[in-house]
Amino acid sequence: MGFKNSIAWYYFSSPKNFYALAGKLIPWFWVLAIGLIGVGLYMSFFVAPTDYKQGESYRIIFIHVPAAWMSMFIYLVMAAYAIIGLAWKVRMADMMASALAPTGAMFTFLALWTGAFWGKPTWGTYWVWDARLTSELILLFLYIGFISLQSAIDDPRRAAKASGLLAIVGVINLPIIYFSVKWWNTLHQGASVSPTMAPKMASIMLTTMLIMAIGFWMYTIAVVLMRARRIVLERERQTGWVRELLLGEGK
Repeated sequence: MGFKNSIAWYYFSSPKNFYALAGKLIPWFWVLAIGLIGVGLYMSFFVAPTDYKQGESYRIIFIHVPAAWMSMFIYLVMAAYAIIGLAWKVRMADMMASALAPTGAMFTFLALWTGAFWGKPTWGTYWVWDARLTSELILLFLYIGFISLQSAIDDPRRAAKASGLLAIVGVINLPIIYFSVKWWNTLHQGASVSPTMAPKMASIMLTTMLIMAIGFWMYTIAVVLMRARRIVLERERQTGWVRELLLGEGK
């Protein structure tokens, strides 16, 4: 089984084979993303009960918390692809890291933006230089730095190496984000969901949050596969299979 899986991994690490597989998968992930996010938003606004402390304003956490989770998880996956690209010279890994960065930056910005709107009625201000907020802002700068390096260097291999090193070094910020509320005196509340303890919220609230998180992940896969296919065409445009593909599409 392990040998077969390794063969499949190597097979789809080829840009040509990946391009074909991604084209088949994208519509399915879009259907899942739209369905799950639609259900999650409906439950967020019409099914989940009003919080006895924060009232209706708490409902923004159903977007804020999954977005924050995704901002960190996408960065971790991006860094993993960067390691694979640097260690094993897998071109497709470099392309996947490039494709993940804009979506990760978008979710990081969404987490910061929704957090600001949650913070105003809760803390009385949109922003404080809280440890959690500051480290999340640094994460956004890391994403922007990764994207900027990719754009600033013309040679794709050099760009992948430079941005990949930045992504790997930036991983140190992820545990700082996660543990900041424990390590420092911070306004930000502790985790309501943790693998090491029972949830601190009603089951319907937790279910809604998890549906939104899975919906965000399905959206991420769909968008990243689309972006990765575009990157494949750009970087492999001199290869015979891409030229044949573009000729067949009349481009």
